[in-house]
Amino acid sequence: MPQSRASTEAAPSARTGHVGAIGLALVVTVLWSSSWILIRVGLDDEELAPLTFAGLRYTLAASVLAGVVASRPSLRRDLAGVGRQMWKRLAVLGVVFFTVTQGAQFVAIDSQPAATSSLMLSPTAFFVALMSGRSIREEASRRQFVGAALVAIGAAVYFSGDLGATVVGMVASVIGLSANVTGSLLGRSVNRASAMSPIVVTVVSMSVGAVVLLVAGLAIEGWPTLTGRLVAIIAWLAVVNTALAFTLWNRSLRKLAAVESSAINNTMLIQIAALAWVFLGEAPGVVGVAGVLIVSAGAFLTTVSSGRRRRARRVRSPA
Repeated sequence: MPQSRASTEAAPSARTGHVGAIGLALVVTVLWSSSWILIRVGLDDEELAPLTFAGLRYTLAASVLAGVVASRPSLRRDLAGVGRQMWKRLAVLGVVFFTVTQGAQFVAIDSQPAATSSLMLSPTAFFVALMSGRSIREEASRRQFVGAALVAIGAAVYFSGDLGATVVGMVASVIGLSANVTGSLLGRSVNRASAMSPIVVTVVSMSVGAVVLLVAGLAIEGWPTLTGRLVAIIAWLAVVNTALAFTLWNRSLRKLAAVESSAINNTMLIQIAALAWVFLGEAPGVVGVAGVLIVSAGAFLTTVSSGRRRRARRVRSPA
C-alpha cells in the first residue's frame, strides 16, 4: 500500500526523537552514577546516617522543583489540573520510587561496597521485561529479553570476585531491586498516560516520597550534625543529580519503553566501575572488562530493538 507523505516525513522526526530520548536518559545516568561517589563520601567521611541523608537530599530537591513550578503559570495550571486519581498514582509512585527504592539503596551502600549494591540492581531490566507486557501492556521482544539477560550476566561476571556482601546490605538491596522494578513500571505508566509537564510529575511524586523518607530517617536516626562539606554535597546531589536529573528522566520516559529506560539505567554499572577506577583506583582487570562489554552489548540490544520496531511500524503506516 502506498505511503502517505506525512508518514514518510514523520519517520525521521520519530527516529530523532527516540535517539534524543536515549541520549537524554544516558546523561541522567551519568549524573546518577557520580552520586555514588558523593554518597560514599557523605556516609563514610562525614558519617551521615543513610535514611536521613537520602531524606535530606530528596526533600531539598523537591523544594527546588516546587519553587520552579510556583514561578511558572503553565506549571501551576498543570499542577492545579491534577485529578484525585492521578494524585493517588503519583503518591504511590513517590513512595515506591523515592521512599523505598532510594532509602534501601542508601542503606545498602552504607552496609556494603557500592559495587555490590550496584550489582544487585542489575536484574531490573530483565524483570521489567518479564512484567511489562502484563502490567502496562508493553510486550518486550525476544531481542530485548536477550539484551536484558546479558546485562545481568555481564554484571555478575564483572563482580564475580569477593563482593564483601553483608546481611543488612543484601536485604536492603533486594528490597531496592523490587521497588526499582515496580517504580520503573509505574513511572512509565504515569508518564505515558499523562499530558502533564515532567516537572509536575517529578515534584509531586518526589515530594510525597521524600517527606516520608525524611520523617522515617529522623525518627530512626535522629537529627544529624551538618558540616559545610556535607551541606555542599547534599545541595549538589539535590539540585543537579536529583531535581534536574529526575525531571530529564521523566521527559525521556515519554519516548522510551519501560524495558528501554531500565536497560539504560543499568549502564550505570559501567559508569560506576569507571568512576571507581578513576577516583578510587579500583582497576577492573580482564574479567571486569569482559563484564563491562557484556553489559554494554545487553543494553544496546534492549534499547535499540524496540526503537527500530516502532520506526518500522510508522514507515509502513497506510495512507
